[in-house]
Amino acid sequence: MNVYTVGQINAYIKNMFTQDYFLHSVIVSGEVSNLKFHSSGHIYFTLKDESGILSAVMFRSNAVKLRQKLSDGDRIEAYGSVNIYERSGSYQLYVTSIRRAGEGAEKEELERLKQKLAEMGMFDPMYKKAVPKYSFRIGVVTSPTGSVIHDIRQVASRRNPGVEIILHPAKVQGEGAPQSIINGIDALEKEDVDVIIIGRGGGSDEDLSAFNDEALAMRIFDCTVPIVSAVGHGDDVSITDMVADVHAPTPSAAAEITVFLYDDFVRDVNMRVMTLEREMRKHIDDKSGALRQRALRLEALSPAAKIKLQRVLYSNRAQKLEDLMSRKLDAAKHKVLIYIEKYKGLSPVEKIGHGFAAVTDENGLKITDIASVSPGDKLRLIMREGIISATANAIEKRE
Repeated sequence: MNVYTVGQINAYIKNMFTQDYFLHSVIVSGEVSNLKFHSSGHIYFTLKDESGILSAVMFRSNAVKLRQKLSDGDRIEAYGSVNIYERSGSYQLYVTSIRRAGEGAEKEELERLKQKLAEMGMFDPMYKKAVPKYSFRIGVVTSPTGSVIHDIRQVASRRNPGVEIILHPAKVQGEGAPQSIINGIDALEKEDVDVIIIGRGGGSDEDLSAFNDEALAMRIFDCTVPIVSAVGHGDDVSITDMVADVHAPTPSAAAEITVFLYDDFVRDVNMRVMTLEREMRKHIDDKSGALRQRALRLEALSPAAKIKLQRVLYSNRAQKLEDLMSRKLDAAKHKVLIYIEKYKGLSPVEKIGHGFAAVTDENGLKITDIASVSPGDKLRLIMREGIISATANAIEKRE
């Protein structure tokens, strides 16, 4: 009988593992225990169930791709291969990816829901409502304490401080979140807003699961107000994003889409005034030309007396028409001027002249009540020529 070294035996067993193709690609479910994060970036742990334990290692190149933190006690499904570690003579699972136990079934259920909604036409572009070019009241459904509402208000303050942002606080994660968002849509729809933004920052698939809810998708589809979805960041796409009228990659992008620039508004009004004047002049010219042609025909076909009479009638009608058109043009110009003056107050420049200033906090949020300011608060005074940074030393309430 031959005598073999430990290394030879381990190498022989390793070769057996290598030739067993079943062990090349396996998914093992179990509970994580003895979890260790090595300074090299590798993760060592044990998978256990009621029948036994299995050592496992996840090398740094795969560990950095984990989207959720791994902890002792987690029930997971680990994908990888089984082989022997020759130095210790023990076999272990070499893990390349990890998902929560049951996550595969959840993804299948999500795909079935997407297919169902697609067959109902809920993702069809033909049903999507256009976002108004000029939205003066914008509703936002999101957490009142997260970065979403802060980002939206920052963009709104920069593009057009005259636009009103109406927040309806809602849970955006965990149990009850879908119904909380639905309640927000219900409330804002009654507020007569021009558009609604549903927003949440990025997160794991579990964090964003509230936005894959069937009832929420139905409510978004049935909403009479255009809805912009800004859930997650970049690559995260939820059912809410797919059924909404517009999908924005981030909350800031949603604000860029919905908050119009004041200068664009003024330019558009001026263009409409010019178009109206041009059309009115053309209308007057066309009618005058038609009357002149009629007079010429009458002059050619009628006796002298009738021609004279028709000339008088033509002159009177022409004068009446010119007077009427002139009055209509003046009335139209007057309406346009009223329209311009009505919305002129939206201009930040018009609001802060003659020794007055607009006051915001250091984050750009407008201050409209002395009760919202405390001694020591940092303030920004927006004047016609620029911005003054200041600190509130004392609060003196007017009697």
